[in-house]
Parts: sequence; C-alpha cells; structure tokens
Amino acid sequence: MSINDLDIEITADNVHDLAPADLVQSDRVAGRVYTDPEIFELEMKNIFEKTWIWVAHESELPKPGSFKSTYVGRNPVIVTRDRRGEFRTLVNRCRHRGASVCEQPSGQANGFTCPYHAWSYGLDGKLRGIPYPDGYEGVMDKKDMGLKTLRTESYRGIIFATFNEDAEPLEEFLGDVKLWADRFLKQGGGYPIKVIGTHRFKFKGNWKIQLENTTDGYHFPIVHRSWMASVDAETADMLSFMTDPASTCHDLGNGHSVMHMVPEHIDLDDDDGSEPLQPRFDDLVAELKSAGVDDEQIRKLVRSMHGTGSNLNLFPNVGLSSAFFRVLRPISVDETVIEHVALGPDAPAEIAGPVIRERLRIHENFQGPFGFGTPDDAEGWERVQRGAQTSPEMPIMVNRGLNRETLAPEGWPTSHSTDESGMRAAYQMWKKMMSDD
Repeated sequence: MSINDLDIEITADNVHDLAPADLVQSDRVAGRVYTDPEIFELEMKNIFEKTWIWVAHESELPKPGSFKSTYVGRNPVIVTRDRRGEFRTLVNRCRHRGASVCEQPSGQANGFTCPYHAWSYGLDGKLRGIPYPDGYEGVMDKKDMGLKTLRTESYRGIIFATFNEDAEPLEEFLGDVKLWADRFLKQGGGYPIKVIGTHRFKFKGNWKIQLENTTDGYHFPIVHRSWMASVDAETADMLSFMTDPASTCHDLGNGHSVMHMVPEHIDLDDDDGSEPLQPRFDDLVAELKSAGVDDEQIRKLVRSMHGTGSNLNLFPNVGLSSAFFRVLRPISVDETVIEHVALGPDAPAEIAGPVIRERLRIHENFQGPFGFGTPDDAEGWERVQRGAQTSPEMPIMVNRGLNRETLAPEGWPTSHSTDESGMRAAYQMWKKMMSDD
C-alpha cells in the first residue's frame, strides 16, 4: 500500500466536514487550511502554544535588564535578561486585570509596572509590590501572582519559548537543524553575529503560505527576476541553482528543512582560496585593509557578505535565511506579520562599521520595504490567499520532485532545491500536531 492509498478524496461536498488533519495529503493540501477561522484557532492552540517558538537572539538582550516585546502565537510576551543573566519569557499581562505591563518594543528596565493599578513585577516576573496591600490580607499570596512565565531555552544564542511544560527539550526538537544552524552562525566572518536592524510588514494571507516560501527554490528566478536584473553578474551567477544537481533540499525532521542555493557556501569554513572575491566589494576590501585587517580575515568577511548558501526553515515560525532571520507571526486566518531581522558581525568598530554598512545595503536591496524581493513575495502570497478563498476544496499542490526524492546518507528525504520536500516536511508536522491523537 502506498501513502497515496491512505489519502481521502477531497471534494466541494465533503471539504467542510473533514477533520483538519485529513486536509493534508501526501502530495497536496486543501485550500481550506488557509481560509477556515476554526482551523486557525486550533493552530494557535495545538501548534503555537505546544511547541518551541522563536522569540529573540541574545544580541538583542545584551545585559541584565535588557528586554524585548514580542509574541508567542497571538500571546504578547516580554523576553528579558534578568539580574543573574538568565533569559526569561513573561506573558505581557498583569495578573490583576490583564492589562499589558510593557508597551515598548525593547529597552532597559529594572522591572515592569502595570499603568492601571501599579502592580509591579521584577525582570524574573515575580510580583514585587501592590499599592494599598491591606485589602489583600488573607485573600491572596503575592508569591502566586507573578507574571506567567514560559519555558525558555536557547541554542547558541537563538532563544525559543513555549507554553508547553511537557515539550521535548529544545535541542531534541531542533535535532539535525543544529548542524545547519551552526553553519548559519558562521556568517560573522570569524566573529559572533548580532542583530543590526529589524523591519516589519503585514501581508493579507495565511501564515503557512509564508512558511512554504523559505525553502521554495522553484519561485526564485521567476518572482525575483527584477532583483536578478539589478545585481552584478557574479551575484546572479552565484544563484543560478535551478539546474545545478548539487543544489538540494533536505527534510530534517519535525517539520524543519534546508535548501541549498549556493552549495559552495554551505559551510563558509570550507574555502580552498580559489573563489575570487566579487569586484563589487573592492572598496570594502580597501577600507578594511586601511584599518589594518589582515587578508585572511578580510576574505572571511567578504565571502560571508551574502550570508550562507542555504535557507533553513524551522517549524513553525522562523527561517534562518541566508543572511537574516525571517520571523512570521499569525494575526488571523488571513493576516500575517513578517519580521526581517538583519545580521552582522559583533566585531571591533573598525571592522563592524564598514561591514555592517555594506550588509545593510544588501539587506535593503532585497528584503527591505523598498527592495526587490519583499514586495514581489508578498504579492504572490496574497494572490494565493485570494485564490484559496474562492474554492476551499481546490488542492494546493506540493508534489514537485516527489518522484525523485531519495534518502541522503544521513537519512534525510532529499530532492532538488526547486522541489517541494520542505513543504511536505512542514505539512506532515502540521498534520501530526493537528491530529486528534
């Protein structure tokens, strides 16, 4: 019996009666998964409140008292570095009447005080003070009324949180992702990476449409033709992966996947010195040389300028995409916020200054709000959403490369970078988490 024999035929007559998990099949997905508000509510409960969700990079919380406001699913949270230097994730709702205790996107604080009745909390979430406490004598114990705290764990500075106290340890959830995350983190050119800027935008579409995109090599030279025409020949040639058999996509388990666009840059430490540096960076090379940076270090920094040669998709909400983090946040069944987080080396000023300046220009040219990539992607995502709304039974096909998928020596289901192995991986994890059992 093949996996296709287990699929249920989806029609206009039965599409609204099927359980959510039955809408995901071996080679296709019913459009209802993009459009049904009840399915969206289940996703928030079964996925975004049950598994590990990316919340921050440690460079955004550089010292005790640093904080960042963000979300886990639709729940507002504050990520802090407490006085002992530990990372914590606190639900941003006062335990008294539910008001938010922090409205700043980031900053430095000794704690958080609710503006409604002035209940105050420490960086660890503990309730520190209540005005006029005599009314609570014999009614409430302060130690039981701290801000709700989520399990928080990090892997090499990448911080995740979950509402699920029984979730597997983060490193087990990441599994084989760790190898690729380690490679992604090498783009600092010998230095740690740090966040150097973030911009946000919304698109009118379901969050899973963007989840599919990070390891979708098939769309790249079609949707991003204008960007390809805007860059130098060396950059365009570097991304000519459509017919390169070495350009592959791996299913890494737990819904995660990785796609190689520039195979020779998968591991930036693998450098035999034969690859010429792109002429577009001649001015940067000259500037670094004048600052006394040696040739070997300059080569590492310049080869890292476009990030790594792979897009790594972590189910359900973050991509470690070449040179940046792409974070998705569901708002509703047909609205999603995307954050593009630019990265650069945490290096001495004479190195960080010129390198970060150049990396920001590269980021702006593609990912920025006036760049060539983001508007084109968002247009495609919104068109998919509009199409799905009209025919919820119509299949969304994820079968490209199914007939040429093989197992890599590591055991990863693998096909070409233009195939849809990454999407199938994500949807099988979605199916598992959305199943009744």
